[in-house]
Amino acid sequence: MVDALDNLAVEAVGLTKVYGSGNTEVQALRGVDLSLSRGEVIALLGPSGAGKSTLLGIIGLVNQPTAGSITMGGQTVVAEGRFTVDVRSFRRKYMGFVFQKANLIPFLTAVENVQIAMEINDQPPRTARRRAMELLEYLGVSDRASHYPSMLSGGQQQRVAVARSLANRPNLILADEPTAALDSVRGRQVMELFRKVAHEQQTGVIVVTHDHRALDAFDRTLEMEDGRVRGEVLTSPAAKRSLTPQGPGGKGGPETSAGPP
Repeated sequence: MVDALDNLAVEAVGLTKVYGSGNTEVQALRGVDLSLSRGEVIALLGPSGAGKSTLLGIIGLVNQPTAGSITMGGQTVVAEGRFTVDVRSFRRKYMGFVFQKANLIPFLTAVENVQIAMEINDQPPRTARRRAMELLEYLGVSDRASHYPSMLSGGQQQRVAVARSLANRPNLILADEPTAALDSVRGRQVMELFRKVAHEQQTGVIVVTHDHRALDAFDRTLEMEDGRVRGEVLTSPAAKRSLTPQGPGGKGGPETSAGPP
């Protein structure tokens, strides 16, 4: 039982979010249950106003729910609609975030943008620098390490943003419309990157998206509507075979090289 709990990146039970009251009351979430294992990547799909971003914000401990509980790695972080941890410290240590825009610091190079995420958590600069370079290499942009964000393409900026989200070895990565500003080819590459990260780094990944074209990159797709999870779609068997996690030296496809330590 302990092992099963430890393997859960996040488990949410009965999440409800209500804004306003009386005639102005809006129920953004209506009793949402969600569980995600480490090493699993899922998509949240649905129309605008379905509650996807609200759910992501609550799981990311940015906003409190009106009711419900959240457990991460066996630790209760929300109980009865209230935070039970220091959310800023917890987010920095155990969670990574990727947004629609890369939100890189414009006066820092690519490697410095990754490095600073670790230095904020008191990692020695030399250690942080080494891991930052390893992550950029892992994500295929090490040749852009000394470039500033304005010198990078949109896809390259998002790869640096994903590297930054991995910097502190999080249990969970949350991505909100990370491909909205990219063309279809680069968007597909970023989605496949999340799959690679989840499976090789044993990190749970939740991606909010409107893009139906890349859904086969996910293990599961949760369809939301009116603040509820209306259905769940599993990845096709063929895609599942391509997503089999490989350890160092495994016989995976081109995306299954061993990741950084």
